Amino acid sequence: MTETNERDFADVDADADVDADADADVDVDVDVLVVGGGVAGLSAALTLSRARRSVLVVDSGEPRNAPADGVHGYLSREGLAPGELLRIGREEVTGYGGRIVSDRVTDVRRVGERFVVRTEGGRSHGARRLLVTTGLVDGLPDVPGLRERWGRDVLHCPYCHGWEVRDEPIGVLATGPMAVHQALLFRQWSPDVTLFLHTQGDLTDEQWEQLGARGIAVVDGEVVGLDVEADRLSGVRLASGSEIPVRALAVAPRFEARGAILAGLGLASVDHPMGVGRYVESDATGFTGVPGVWAAGNVTDLMAGVVVSAATGMTAGAAINADLVAADTTAAVAARRALTAFSPAVEAANSRQVLGVRRHGIESVLADEEARRRAARG
Repeated sequence: MTETNERDFADVDADADVDADADADVDVDVDVLVVGGGVAGLSAALTLSRARRSVLVVDSGEPRNAPADGVHGYLSREGLAPGELLRIGREEVTGYGGRIVSDRVTDVRRVGERFVVRTEGGRSHGARRLLVTTGLVDGLPDVPGLRERWGRDVLHCPYCHGWEVRDEPIGVLATGPMAVHQALLFRQWSPDVTLFLHTQGDLTDEQWEQLGARGIAVVDGEVVGLDVEADRLSGVRLASGSEIPVRALAVAPRFEARGAILAGLGLASVDHPMGVGRYVESDATGFTGVPGVWAAGNVTDLMAGVVVSAATGMTAGAAINADLVAADTTAAVAARRALTAFSPAVEAANSRQVLGVRRHGIESVLADEEARRRAARG
């Protein structure tokens, strides 16, 4: 545990038995272990390190936004390369004493009051609290060539990429109930938007009216491929053989939280209420309902952009620290109560806390007597 302020009870060590149930062969034992070193995990690690907690981040090095050329909508970091943002974050965390290792977590289990985390590299780490920030996997439509363009000119979020494709011909691939909504959103960035119905069923009368009113074209037929020229998307190919020119294609992935490692703790991902994928449930602080386990970032908020993920990491970090403070206090109170009621240590500590410099004892009695004598002598 990171060093804390000096205790009032010098003879009391509230944490003396804290590791009694943990594996003896752990490589590192910390207050908090963070699984995942993206912006959510690093933000939490920074918050906790600054709170003087010992923190270990285990990161497999698979950031979701790696294909993107820059981070957008992040105040003061607009356009910064995703890898550079993470580099800065790692430096900040380690600057406050946090540790970051490159490895993949393969198993998490509870041992007594602690967690033991095992990794692909054969290491074992112990922790009092666990934060999962493993993000999500984008399940993309099965269209040849689409995955290779993902994060470049095959997009999903207009707030992340809309400005970069403004005024260009934009296609929207219908794969779910949010397709019309997505097309209406991208219409804000370009007057040239085409909705490809692909494998989606027919639209409602209201949707046809909305698309017509906004000048959004609708194309029937399944999309079977993409046209690329000079490493840039140039068009969409239909099963009929038709080719429609576009410079960007918006899709709606199915979001799947990377939460499999939590299975050993009885925690599984669940269907999202909006039908967009599966996520790990948590409250507003990231607490999962499993004692000692928090989640932050896209693993629990499928829609979160980079800046939101960073905010959830800070929120979770503060909540974890508060939980540890409560546990430390409970342990200290229990240790204090376990002492002999009238031992010298307890008496001395009580005197310091309650009376301060006026504490009782022979020295104070003699001092009071001397003061009275001086007063009597005038």
